[in-house]
Amino acid sequence: MILPHTEQTVMMLLVLSMLCWGSWPVFHKLAKRYRFELFYFDFAIGLGIMALLCAFTLGSLGFDGFNFSDDILNARKQEWLFALLAAMIFNFGNMLTLAAASVAGMAIAFPLAFGAAAIVGAWVYYLGHPGINTTLMIGGTLPLGLSLILGSLSYSHLRILQHETMARAGKAKSTRRPSSLKGTLLALVGGLAMGAFGPLLLRAQDPEDGVGPYSLLFLFAMGIFGSTFVFNLFFMNLPVEGDPLEIADYIKAPIKNHFLGLLGGAVWGLGALAIFVANTPKGDTHPNSVLGLVMAQAGPMITALLGWLFWKEFKAGDIRVKAFAGLMLVFFAVGLTFFSWATLSLK
Repeated sequence: MILPHTEQTVMMLLVLSMLCWGSWPVFHKLAKRYRFELFYFDFAIGLGIMALLCAFTLGSLGFDGFNFSDDILNARKQEWLFALLAAMIFNFGNMLTLAAASVAGMAIAFPLAFGAAAIVGAWVYYLGHPGINTTLMIGGTLPLGLSLILGSLSYSHLRILQHETMARAGKAKSTRRPSSLKGTLLALVGGLAMGAFGPLLLRAQDPEDGVGPYSLLFLFAMGIFGSTFVFNLFFMNLPVEGDPLEIADYIKAPIKNHFLGLLGGAVWGLGALAIFVANTPKGDTHPNSVLGLVMAQAGPMITALLGWLFWKEFKAGDIRVKAFAGLMLVFFAVGLTFFSWATLSLK
């Protein structure tokens, strides 16, 4: 397999991961009126294709440890199971987050979900590593918690303004003010799930008997692929918006939408591989700066900015909506900085 040996290469991988994880939701936006449940089938397939391509190219070249085939066979089956379980937990959270984006927009859903995930993930990691600076942990939790509150307030007020605009145009179905609870809860619950899979991922990468980054991506992709069909039985029959779906709806979808879903999964997979390679215990060079660790988690900020600036998701909002959304991103970045600093305090 090929692994990085310089800090510059590690930093490039972190930038790549940030760009990929920040941009993959755009493909769902481009597939207009393509329900997230159907998009996610293509996402899982695209991820699986990317994992196989990387495994039998970059994962089978070079001289940095075992090649892909030897690496995955050398790992204990217990580590396989940890990787698969981590993927399933993450996948449930990621599907909830995409569901939240379908309801609330990606500029709100992704910062809320990943803000919650960052808080949960950081404290779960802290419990297993008591040497981490507690003050820095609190310093990360408070701004991220404030970011969640500001994001929720921004979305709530935006919903009210959107309803008033529709009412003036005579298009509102009801005079009752809409609730922002559904989109907010979907994002937060999705974040809680995504914040909980970290320990399993670390166990899967045990330095002695665990899997390398290319094997990890392959197992992760298989876990996501298999669990997508299980979770989608729930989402398709009890949709967060719209009517229930059938498999026939997926088959009838335009080829363009299938292609965009495949690209979304492939881009996410490339970002995942970049972060797995940069952080693998089997490597000799790892992220060692606050900036690098922040970039590894900053993808949701890119997603939010794309939703805000390019898809104009706050177009109906007033200055308060936009101020709260801007402050949400600022406090999100501050929280990530403190958590990254806390992680480095252990080293």
